[in-house]
Amino acid sequence: MAPPAGQLRPGRYLAIFALIVVALYALVFFTGDGKPNPKLGIDLQGGTRVTLTARTPDGQPPSKESLDQARQIIETRVNGMGIGGSEVALDGSNLVITVPGEGGEQAKQLGQTAELNFRKVVQQLPATQPPAPTTPQQAQPPGDAQQAIEAAKATRQSNDPNVLMQAAQALDCKAEDPLRGNDDPSLPLVACDREGTAKYVLEPVFLEGKEIADSMAQPPNPQAGQQGWTVNLNFKSVGAKTWADFTSANVGQQAAFVLDGEVVSAPSINEPLLGGNASISGQFNQQSATDLANILKYGSLPLAFDQSEAETVSATLGVASLEAGLIAGGIGLLLVGLYCLAYYRVLGLLTILSLVLSGGVVYGVLVLLGRWIGFTLDLAGVAGFIVAIGITADSFIVFFERLKDEIREGRTFRSSVPRAWVRARRTILSADAVSFLAAAVLYVLAVGQVKGFAFTLGMSTVLDLVVVFLVTHPLVAMASKNKFLSKPSVSGLGAVQRIGNRNRAARKAAATTSKEA
Repeated sequence: MAPPAGQLRPGRYLAIFALIVVALYALVFFTGDGKPNPKLGIDLQGGTRVTLTARTPDGQPPSKESLDQARQIIETRVNGMGIGGSEVALDGSNLVITVPGEGGEQAKQLGQTAELNFRKVVQQLPATQPPAPTTPQQAQPPGDAQQAIEAAKATRQSNDPNVLMQAAQALDCKAEDPLRGNDDPSLPLVACDREGTAKYVLEPVFLEGKEIADSMAQPPNPQAGQQGWTVNLNFKSVGAKTWADFTSANVGQQAAFVLDGEVVSAPSINEPLLGGNASISGQFNQQSATDLANILKYGSLPLAFDQSEAETVSATLGVASLEAGLIAGGIGLLLVGLYCLAYYRVLGLLTILSLVLSGGVVYGVLVLLGRWIGFTLDLAGVAGFIVAIGITADSFIVFFERLKDEIREGRTFRSSVPRAWVRARRTILSADAVSFLAAAVLYVLAVGQVKGFAFTLGMSTVLDLVVVFLVTHPLVAMASKNKFLSKPSVSGLGAVQRIGNRNRAARKAAATTSKEA
């Protein structure tokens, strides 16, 4: 016979949960690399931390808006390079990039200003050793960056051809360039190439890098005479027309691709290029071409940055902290388990089983989130899970205590389960809703590792509801229908059942007295 309407079917709920677990771990073992390991953050697996110090053309502190914009662009670059679990945080006028695992070399390139401009080449000179310092740029005392920038502009960005030629002869391509990322696009420029092998006298910018629509690294094509990697560019509509007009009017001349004040390449224009495309060639390998293509694709930074620090972070301290935290958490869970067994007996055993199943589901979800969205587990995330375990245990206690209240009123274990569940369910949903809302607000407002804590707390709260509804409640219902498990000495409900029996007997006696009267 079919059960009455509204009656719980424990087997169906447990079957649904079993299907969820099977599907979850099928994805874990048969998708991706098949390794059931979650991605770990920098504090657990080590990595690289790069500190970038901002500098402005006028020497003034950078604005908060420009720093925020730079942080967002670097975050986009990190995501485009597929570096998962990274963090870009503001520290005063510095940007701190934290990358776990093996992405450290890529992280060191993320601070490039990436201001790519196109200039016509007036003259190309060999990068011979310059004479003794005679120009204001070379005679500038060290340490005054702003004065060095102004002096370099005065000599290397002038409308006087004689000044430009003198600057080109005196320029040292092996020295640090104060004009990197600080040149004026409206003036001519004297610059070196990236390898320090040639100097160029260049006209003002005729096409800005913001007209680039897309960029892509291209492997060598020996049949086309390409021996190294190149970076292919696609222009927006206005940029495509400007590029077509320039190449049509300057066949036989050179066009320099200038990135942050350095000439990346200066190819000759053999024919008009009307398709809105360009190709940057140079001393590129696959990694450097891919890095440059991604940096150009996601836009230039509003500030110039100097890499003031790059350090490799060891995971030893984080692993030691994790081990200590897990040991403490394990001891705490053991004590909770022993208390539940002593106080609830069978119900305590169901509590431990539910916590184990909840942990299994959480672990599987962690592995998949690491593959699908790059989520990494750090110490803050572990703390979120430990807090969420307490929330899960609270849900069980709310249900069990409501069950005991029903039995005290004189009902049997079996008849008390559905009534207790209906009332406890509201409290459980309300409590978990508050916890999830708090985690969501914290995730939106927080930065850095606090986001990881909020994310794991909110995710575990949702999974708590899954376990309570699909596992704990059905198992308690099944235990109430089992003759052995429902015995007062086994269930741990003997004391409250005796109270319930006395209350039921008292109500019967009161009812009998009332009838006799």
